[in-house]
Amino acid sequence: MEKIKALWKRYFNSINAIVRAGMGIAVVVLFVLNYKFDEPLEFFQRLELQAYDTRLRATMPEKIDSRIVIIDIDEKSLAAEGQWPWGRDKLALLIKQLFDVYRLKVAGFDVIFPEADTKSGLASLEKLASSEFKSSPDFQEKMKDLRTTLDFDARFAAEIKKHAVVLAFAGNNERAGLQNLQLGVLPNPIFDNSTFGYRKFRSQEIDGYSANLKPLQESAAATGHILPWIDFDGVLRRIPVFIRFKDSYYESLSISVYRTFLDNEPMRVVPREDEGDNIARLKHVQIGKTIIPIDDSGAALIPYRGKSPMFRYISATDVMQGRLVPGELDGKIALIGTSAQGLFDLRNTPVGEVYPGVESHANMLSGYLDNNLKQKPQFEYGIKIVLIMLIGLPLAIALVKLSPLSSTLTVLATALVTIGFNMYWWVSGYVLPLAIPLLMVGTLYLLNMAYGFFIEARSKKAITGIFGTYVPKELVEEMAKDPGAYSTKGESRDMTVLFSDVRNFTSISEGLSATELTAMMNTYLTDMTRVIQEQRGTIDKYIGDAIMAFWGAPLKDETHAEHALLSAMSMQKKIKETAPDFINRGWPKLEIGVGLNCGVMNVGDMGSSFRRAYTVMGDHVNLAARLEGLTKEYGVGILVSENIVKTVPIAVYRELDRVRVKGKAEPVSIYEPVGLKGEVGDSKLDDIDRFHKAQEYYRKQQWAEAERLLITLSQSDPERKAYKIYLERIAYFVKEPPGRNWDGVFTFTHK
Repeated sequence: MEKIKALWKRYFNSINAIVRAGMGIAVVVLFVLNYKFDEPLEFFQRLELQAYDTRLRATMPEKIDSRIVIIDIDEKSLAAEGQWPWGRDKLALLIKQLFDVYRLKVAGFDVIFPEADTKSGLASLEKLASSEFKSSPDFQEKMKDLRTTLDFDARFAAEIKKHAVVLAFAGNNERAGLQNLQLGVLPNPIFDNSTFGYRKFRSQEIDGYSANLKPLQESAAATGHILPWIDFDGVLRRIPVFIRFKDSYYESLSISVYRTFLDNEPMRVVPREDEGDNIARLKHVQIGKTIIPIDDSGAALIPYRGKSPMFRYISATDVMQGRLVPGELDGKIALIGTSAQGLFDLRNTPVGEVYPGVESHANMLSGYLDNNLKQKPQFEYGIKIVLIMLIGLPLAIALVKLSPLSSTLTVLATALVTIGFNMYWWVSGYVLPLAIPLLMVGTLYLLNMAYGFFIEARSKKAITGIFGTYVPKELVEEMAKDPGAYSTKGESRDMTVLFSDVRNFTSISEGLSATELTAMMNTYLTDMTRVIQEQRGTIDKYIGDAIMAFWGAPLKDETHAEHALLSAMSMQKKIKETAPDFINRGWPKLEIGVGLNCGVMNVGDMGSSFRRAYTVMGDHVNLAARLEGLTKEYGVGILVSENIVKTVPIAVYRELDRVRVKGKAEPVSIYEPVGLKGEVGDSKLDDIDRFHKAQEYYRKQQWAEAERLLITLSQSDPERKAYKIYLERIAYFVKEPPGRNWDGVFTFTHK
């Protein structure tokens, strides 16, 4: 039977392991399948973007880049120079100051000029010159001078032509609601579809544009787009390296500025090798020694340096009014933009929800200069799959075999290794997925814990079903932590057993009705059971008014004998405490006898095919039952064996006798526990010593000396039955000597 149980348990555990491993592998497969979609689930995308933002913020240098400045059309400038847009004469002055006075190397406008400047009034004068003053030679002569002075666009164009000035244009598309709108003149494209064998390059496409006036465009050193790439969560993390209009491609403002800064360094476009037939993808763009990685969408990640400001902001009016030190911007790059809220060039970024758009271009330029742009690996899809498989499959199998603590430590270690591995490549410039692998690790852990909790709950329920009716709930909870360590199979253990019985129960039961007797016994048994279980005891059975309990099974207890003795003493104390309540209810005062013994016993599930019980058997059990029966003979509440006395030295004992109990040939010493050491008074200790001396005389057949001591003891404690027993025996042995071979043992012929 036990072999069958063991085989069944092994089979059950194997099935559980297979199920748990199967569920774990299924989770891994689901995460792999997520990558099969062109667009993973939005929840996963959002987590991955948040993980990207967290790594970005954790590793930002947070130092101001002095190589780049931002000429800010701020609130101060608007107050000093007037409402935007300014006349182009002021912008011409701004450019003149930047280059001629402060020796700037490159200026890039994050501003678009699609319409002519009419602030000078030149258009009105031209109208007069062609109508009312058409025949006025003086007016016409004056107009020649005024055209030069009041054509602000021409003055601005002339000024930017002298210097390295880069303009910007914006792309319009359906998403912006401005499709097919074409304002101004586009710059020459960087390349077209013929560059890639007339295949389209994957990039952001525009249907229209807002560009600059033709004179301005023709005068600029270069022009780049300022179209942002906003992720679905509304955050600006990337800039399209190129945008497509019809079959032509245009570079970003930051690239235009950077190439101009490098004296028109040519651009090398490197396509990927894993190309399909219809779509071309770029691996990176190289400008000088700078590599600009491009993702599958044709965009580059913005290397934010920190929260704004990470660049020096100079108020535009301060430049125009000459408030800087001459030569102060020597060799630097300047981006001209606005931080004024009313001009609506503010973005939501990973480093700030209200972030000047011009500073995103400055961050790109800083990344170009340092050649430290992050990139996703070329074979990103394959790497994602390998990461999930390498992390998920071993973990799914390992968690099946590990304990909850080991599982927790393993998962934490796996998460730390995953983060460490990811951060190593992050610092090296590669963006690998992090949130989804960590989510998978957490999912595997929670799944295993949940399944383990389910199985554990079933095991706890089984343990409770087996032991819960006679083992304290505290012990059941302790056993439920490791259900496999406990079973009902038979085994030999060092244990302690207790028997208790109500004195004169037959007479008591005859004096009560059935209802009263039931109520009294339920109250009595509840009180006694509570005392036993408080000392970690297991209730074996109730036999009418008798209680059988044991310690040391099913939960092992190294101090089982001590717990049993303390329980027996507490039972006697409790029965005295409840006496007044019993009397008030009309019930008789109860007295009980308790027998205790410890030793090796057989414990387990015993019985027939009709009924079984978890119980103990053996000689030591029988002796405890005999000791309980002898309590009435000696008039004591508790009798224990010599095994208890040797095992539990914390108590004071009175040796009552050496006896042969019925059914046992070997004599045993029996003892009455008097109390715990330190709690027994000196006079009582003296009485115990004198009684033990009287026993010594008695066993040596020195009747007179024994009798003298016993009479003295009896006078001080006339109710103690043991003194009377010995005095009666001495009187008998004086008349009928037991003989020289007498061993001093009294033999009982009844239980």
